[in-house]
Amino acid sequence: MPETRQDSVNQTRNLLVSSEAFVVAQTAEEAVDRLAELYQRATSSLSQALKRYVKDRVEPSEAEYSLFRYPELRLIYECHGEVPASTRAYAKVQVPGSYSVTVTQPGAFRGYLLDQLGPLLEDFNVKLEVGVSDRFIPYPYVVEQGDELAGTGVTAAELARVFPSTDLAAATDNIADGLYDWEHADPLPLGLFDAARVDFSLRRLVHYTGGDWRHVQPWILLTNYHRYVDQFVRHGLEQLRGDNRFVRLILPGNVVISRDMSDDQAQSVIDGVIWHRFQMPAYHLIAEDGHGVTLINIGVGPSNAKNITDHLAVLRPHCWLMIGHCGGLRQSQTIGDYVLAHAYMRRDGILDRVLPPHIPLPALAEVQMALQEAAAMVTGDRGEALKRRLRTGTVLTYDDRNWELRWAQERPLINLSRAVAVDMESGTIAAQGYRLRVPYGTLLCVSDKPLHSEIKLPGSANAFYERAVTQHLRIGIAALELLRSQLDTLHSRKLRSFDEPPFR
Repeated sequence: MPETRQDSVNQTRNLLVSSEAFVVAQTAEEAVDRLAELYQRATSSLSQALKRYVKDRVEPSEAEYSLFRYPELRLIYECHGEVPASTRAYAKVQVPGSYSVTVTQPGAFRGYLLDQLGPLLEDFNVKLEVGVSDRFIPYPYVVEQGDELAGTGVTAAELARVFPSTDLAAATDNIADGLYDWEHADPLPLGLFDAARVDFSLRRLVHYTGGDWRHVQPWILLTNYHRYVDQFVRHGLEQLRGDNRFVRLILPGNVVISRDMSDDQAQSVIDGVIWHRFQMPAYHLIAEDGHGVTLINIGVGPSNAKNITDHLAVLRPHCWLMIGHCGGLRQSQTIGDYVLAHAYMRRDGILDRVLPPHIPLPALAEVQMALQEAAAMVTGDRGEALKRRLRTGTVLTYDDRNWELRWAQERPLINLSRAVAVDMESGTIAAQGYRLRVPYGTLLCVSDKPLHSEIKLPGSANAFYERAVTQHLRIGIAALELLRSQLDTLHSRKLRSFDEPPFR
């Protein structure tokens, strides 16, 4: 085939890419500063070129186009003996070689990057290099508001011809899913997600949650009922009124309630939030130390559960917990009892291609102990009294809300699994935590017993909600507080495979 103009353009750009040398960074701070500098240069250049094209239809020059690239972080590890052993689940290298990852938003991810690089530099003889990658930044990822192009007459197809655009084939989970060819790769991956995959999810988080992704905190609660949201907002206001580390409560639409607002001002702000504009609205209790709590109402079903956790994972949260309602399967259970999942029977079907249901999902000891202790602290029950209210067992997760209509067919399997509760999200969320290396846990509250003629009737359901939701939410928050105090041991080696990038 004859060479096209685009082929010639690509060849010129490739020459420009290969001509830029990487710079050695002596410290983790120096590396992250350099990443931020290169990223700022690239995004500013791309943004300015976009505005110029929209206004005057002036295309960027080849030299200018070459600036529109993600920065890249490289780690070179040379080992002439045995690789030093480390008990950490992350921030370690398993084999000598060159590792690399493209980076987006290095300013926002500064803390995470330093947490990964610091121990690596301390424990291993590694060299850090920072430079410009050969991966171009898609133009949609520098369009902040999304409406700058409205009314300009410029189509997305036209912009994609002139500027780098999204290439979904390049934004994959191959590393997390074990599909990466580690044996022949050079360089090896430094992290689970590259810049294109991260940017893809950051934009999706904004769309689904109704707020800036930068507000999402490292400790996450996921729920399937809006009533938990009401209690979380009340809890957030209590924290802002108290003398503690929390400073802001951010509601969907980036609506901020600050500590200095009066009760009337705060209530007026809350009343004005139109949360139902967003599919999975998020609420963020921001802390001065960066260890705040986010609650997301993911709605019902495994599709939503997978969707939101796919995107939350790129933020590398410390933990996500599912707190929601379930159907109790045992006669001995009472509505309002709790179920602490220690195993999951996955009948959701949504992850079967990448994580077959016969793969076991281990219970994480730190999370299990924190949830049980939090339940004891909040309820005031311990010993036998706690056992009567908190049952540990297998949770069955379905993709069919009306599974009861197939009870005759499902009963033998439920009986064999010894399941004690059924829901539509927990197994998916746990599987995603396992798959994407995010610590996970589940504490459910029995809201009905469909097999024992105890169903949700309007009066009893409302009374149950009023009584149970507040306590349940406080148990979830208390568990996260306990986990925050043992952060060094939380990131479990149970979640790591044979071939793992150095970054968690």
